[in-house]
Amino acid sequence: MEEKGIYCREVYLPDGWASHVVLTFGVSGEILEVRSWEQGDIFPEAPGPVIPGMPNLHSHAFQRAMVGLTEYAGPEGDDFWSWRQAMYRFVTKLTPNDIEKIATQLYIDMLKAGYTSVGEFHYLHHAADGTPYNDPAEIAYQIVSAAEVSGIGLTLFPVLYTQGGFGCLPIETGQQRYASDLATYIRIIENLEKTSDKAQRFNMGIAPHSLRAVSQDVLSELLDCTGNRNIHIHVAEQMREVEECVSWCGARPIEWLLGNVELGSNWCLVHATHVTEEEISALIAKGAVVGLCPTTEADLGDGFFPARNFLTKGGLFGIGSDSHIVIDGAEELRLLEFGQRLFHHRRNLLVTLGEPSIGTSLYGTALGGGTQALKSEIGRIETGARADLVVLD
Repeated sequence: MEEKGIYCREVYLPDGWASHVVLTFGVSGEILEVRSWEQGDIFPEAPGPVIPGMPNLHSHAFQRAMVGLTEYAGPEGDDFWSWRQAMYRFVTKLTPNDIEKIATQLYIDMLKAGYTSVGEFHYLHHAADGTPYNDPAEIAYQIVSAAEVSGIGLTLFPVLYTQGGFGCLPIETGQQRYASDLATYIRIIENLEKTSDKAQRFNMGIAPHSLRAVSQDVLSELLDCTGNRNIHIHVAEQMREVEECVSWCGARPIEWLLGNVELGSNWCLVHATHVTEEEISALIAKGAVVGLCPTTEADLGDGFFPARNFLTKGGLFGIGSDSHIVIDGAEELRLLEFGQRLFHHRRNLLVTLGEPSIGTSLYGTALGGGTQALKSEIGRIETGARADLVVLD
């Protein structure tokens, strides 16, 4: 069999940029060899610099189809919570087939933008009126199919949503497509596991939606049966959420997690916008990843994550496009840096030790956090990693 590979005039390797490098590939899409070009090599040349594809660690695929629908001012003012009501109304219009088509186009757009893998935070489980499908994983299969058709790598995070708010509030009408009890959720996981041998570039984690959507007892039961899966959770995105959490239990959301569950390197705290100095230090000590989605966080008016302080102390982050008003990893990183410049009145704030280039530093740091959060052999160009490569035009 003819050896498969490419010649890279320039390529971004784990230890930095390199020139005149050959990459060879195995039949399963893994990188077999990274070596210097040799006289006699006849591999095709990449038509531009080659970099690792960026992991997109947080996606709600269906929200791509509502972009623009919430950009109309309401009579009483707009915030995250009014946006959420608009989203609730929108999801009543979607069939499983609609969701597959939306996700397929979205994932193609992600690939064009340089995202080569995605963490899908998937919480639409039922029919529009909340009626369960015969197979509770029905819509999840559409997400897996969309990833297969598009060719993107998928880490699927089925979402557990059991209550309408802190203190076991009842499920709202708009949340009926999301809500499941733990037994139904476990069935979703088990049914999806049967597809894992058939799907390529696919793995799976778990996702308690948030502390407001999952009770303490249910969260404890869920974590007891997760094995070594990665765990993603929305946390401390909005100040109202923080205030309601304090009213419920006397602790902030991240503070509560740190005191009540075994946080570790398999956890990704999505948004974590409103985090204290003490919580930052504790998260870093635990090795957890923070999942930042700057364009969505800006669109929803969440606030500024203290990225400068977090990175200075050695924190891990990855990026996601979340509600997909923008599908551009460079734009997520640019907005993250620019937000810090606006807040601190300085420039080039998110460089890491030993790497003066803000672009290289941000991209490399996000690769590391995204790879850890999606638990896949991606995010680097080296032997054994999946050949998720992007060529810059």
